[in-house]
Amino acid sequence: MVCGGFTCSKNSLCALNILYVMVSLLMIGIASWGKWFGLVSSFQVVGGVIGVGVFLFFVALVGLIGAMRHHQVLLFFYMIILFMVFVVQFSVSCACLAINKDQQSNLLEVGWNSSQITQKDVEKTLNCCGFSSVNYNGTCDAPCFSNHLCATCAVKIQEHAGEVLRFVGGVGLFFSFTEILGVWLTYRYRNQKDPRANPSAFL
Repeated sequence: MVCGGFTCSKNSLCALNILYVMVSLLMIGIASWGKWFGLVSSFQVVGGVIGVGVFLFFVALVGLIGAMRHHQVLLFFYMIILFMVFVVQFSVSCACLAINKDQQSNLLEVGWNSSQITQKDVEKTLNCCGFSSVNYNGTCDAPCFSNHLCATCAVKIQEHAGEVLRFVGGVGLFFSFTEILGVWLTYRYRNQKDPRANPSAFL
């Protein structure tokens, strides 16, 4: 049977949603592992990643059940939600790829000032103190602080910020195209007749 057939569309949609389920479980597992072993102490970061993972899991579950049962209502809502996720993710991915150095610095400083827990995580992980200047009269959790040989965290972060943004943007673009593929497959699959169904039944 050609790939435009009912069975192929169904199998492709099921495979795509199984991939989304695996990605969502991976996100939840990595965030929980990082929190459990103390790699990330910020509850906002861990909670955000787990929240996105749970949302993706339920969306994929709706798509998987809808595909297996050829359920018109579930497939419709799955298609709408997936298209909205595509629009948001595509926009964020393009922004990550298009951001310049000045915008990176401004965003990093805003993120730095928003949470003291995140500041401590960054200082311990990157072995740096302060964002744009080091205050040796204050406190810092970095190992270099006792030797008074610390670099600022802005310098350390910006060494990797460009690479991270390009990586995030690239991965986001890849998954955004899989999402628009999922929307197209769902639209096509919804309008196909199940060859095993009663020929006189409505779609």
